[in-house]
Amino acid sequence: MAVKSAKILESAGHKVGLFVSPHISSFRERMSINGECISEEKVTQLLPYIYRICKERDIPATFFELTTALAFLYFDQCQADAVVLEVGIGGRLDATNCISHPAMCIITSIGLEHTAILGNTIEAIATEKAGIIKQGSPVVIGPNVPLELVSQIAKEKKAEGCYVADMMDYSLLDPARNRHTLFNEIMDYDIENSLIVATAFRLLRSKLKDDPHRRLFSITDQHIQQGTSCRPPCRFEEFFLPIMNDRQDTEPVTRIIHEEVNVQVHVVLDIAHNPPAMSYLVGKLNSLYPHKKKRFVVGFSNDKDIQKCVDSILKAVENNVSQIHLIQASTPRAATLEEIWHAVPILKYSIWNEKDRSVHYQVKEAIGKVKRNGDEILVICGTVFLMSEAREALGIEEPRDSKLIAEIAGSGYGSFQDNVMLNN
Repeated sequence: MAVKSAKILESAGHKVGLFVSPHISSFRERMSINGECISEEKVTQLLPYIYRICKERDIPATFFELTTALAFLYFDQCQADAVVLEVGIGGRLDATNCISHPAMCIITSIGLEHTAILGNTIEAIATEKAGIIKQGSPVVIGPNVPLELVSQIAKEKKAEGCYVADMMDYSLLDPARNRHTLFNEIMDYDIENSLIVATAFRLLRSKLKDDPHRRLFSITDQHIQQGTSCRPPCRFEEFFLPIMNDRQDTEPVTRIIHEEVNVQVHVVLDIAHNPPAMSYLVGKLNSLYPHKKKRFVVGFSNDKDIQKCVDSILKAVENNVSQIHLIQASTPRAATLEEIWHAVPILKYSIWNEKDRSVHYQVKEAIGKVKRNGDEILVICGTVFLMSEAREALGIEEPRDSKLIAEIAGSGYGSFQDNVMLNN
C-alpha cells in the first residue's frame, strides 16, 4: 500500500520519502527517497544527533521511535515534496502518528492481529487503528474495515469525510479491464490494495485541485496505473530458480547458468503470516496453478494463530505433511518447533531438523526435493522474519547491512517495533 502510494507520487514527478516497516534484508529499506534507500553514511551521520537530543531531553525513545525520527530528519534534509508513512502497529499510539494534518489517511483492513497490544476484538483493534484519523483530513478505508465504527470515529474527530474504497472499478489499474471483469479476476491483497490506493488518489486529486499550495492534483490516471502496478518484494513474488546438473563444476554458477540447466524451481515468496493472508495466498496458488503440487517452507511468529494458518496450508498440500518444511526464524519472536507442534500436532510428521532449524537448511532441502519430484511450486511463507535468510539461501543478491548498521538495527527488530506500543 505505502509502496504503491509512493510510486504514484514519484511517477508524477515528485520527490517522495517513503517510511515502511519492518524491513526484509536491510535496515536501510525502512526509509527511502524515490526508491533509493538511505545510505549507511547518512544513518551513521544522523543517528548520533537523534541520540543526543533524546539524552538532553530525557526522552526514553524505543527502537521504532528512533527509526521514525531518523526517517523524518532524513526526509527533511532531502527536501522531499511528499512523504508516505506506513504505520507500525495500531495507530493511535504509533510513533508515525505525530503528523497533525496529513493530506490523506488510509486504513486498509482490520484483522485479529497483535491482540495482546491492540485488543482481542475487531472493534478494539479498529479503534486503535482509527487513531490516525485527523481533523480536516479525509480517510479512505478498505472493504475489511468496520464501516459504521470507523465512520463514527471519523465524525467525532471531525475528519473531512470517511470514504469506502471502490472494489469494483479496475479501470484505473488497467484500462483494458472494467467492472465486469472483477469476477473473473483472482482477488488477492495486491489487487485489493491497488484498488484502495486508486480510490485514495482519485479522491486526493479532487480535493487538492483548487489548492494553490499543493501540486498533487497533477496526478493523472496513468500515474495511478504505474504506481499500482508496483508489487513490493515478498508479496506473492514469483521467480524461477535454475538448478544445475549434479556433475561437479569448478566454474562459477554465473558462467554456466545458461548452459547446464536441467530443472527450474518455481518459487513463490510471500510474507503471509496470519489466517486471512494465508487463506488469500493458498487461494491464489490454487487458482493460478490448480494442477501443480505445492511444497511449503514455513515458520511463524509466536503471537500468531498458527492452527488457522496451518489449516490453509494443509488444504494446499491435500493434508500431505511431507510437503511441509518447518523452520524456526532467527528472531526472538519466532515460534519454536515445539510451539508449532503443540499448536498443530500433525506437523510433528512434517520435514524438520532438530539440530539445524534454520531457514537456509530447509530451503536447500526443499529445493532438493523439488528437483527430484519435478513439477512442484516451492512456497516460502509464514513471517517476514524468515525472508532475508530465505532470499540469501536462494542466491538473491541485494543490499545487506554492514556490521555497524546491523548492530544499530538489532537482531530482533520486529520485537522492538512492538515495544513502541507497550512503552507508551
